[in-house]
Amino acid sequence: MASLFSCCLGCCGDGGSGHVPLKEMPTVQLDTHQMGTDVVIVKSGRRICGTGGCLANAPLHQNKSYFEFKVQSTGVWGVGVATQKVNLNQVPMGRDTHSLVLRHDGSVYHNNEEKNRLPANSLPQEGDVVGVTYDHVELNLFLNGKDMQCPATGIRGTVYPVVYVDDSAILDCQFSDFYHTAPQGFEKILFEQQIF
Repeated sequence: MASLFSCCLGCCGDGGSGHVPLKEMPTVQLDTHQMGTDVVIVKSGRRICGTGGCLANAPLHQNKSYFEFKVQSTGVWGVGVATQKVNLNQVPMGRDTHSLVLRHDGSVYHNNEEKNRLPANSLPQEGDVVGVTYDHVELNLFLNGKDMQCPATGIRGTVYPVVYVDDSAILDCQFSDFYHTAPQGFEKILFEQQIF
């Protein structure tokens, strides 16, 4: 019996059994290496304030992504998707081909063109949650869980969630543990997994 016990310890213990611990997946958050010079990121990469924009640390590789932004304090702000070529010091975004964003005034801009607009009386206010879906073709917006029927297209290439603030705006980002259920078929952003 003692030999059986020591055999189990030898196989299951850390006695050079070749056990490799699983690597913890990184958390999706705002990327302090991809932000404007006057941006402040706090709350473990979830809150943005200051002036300028910031990309998330994970590109949207999967087919259907969902993420949310909560307006903590109003001002000038925008949320959407952007490539790494976007100018994160330029507010408002949506002026070039590198960003597709909902602006605080309800307009959706890409390449300096208004692509769509939130319905009348649907401007996000302090405390509201803006949900964003993206399927590599179309960006759609949700306000407090309600589909705003406000699709926009046009951006190309690898995109990341983007948020910008100015004029005392403060926004919180939710890349998991959402306030509202993700629309059917959409899910939180997944890091691309590489197998060596």
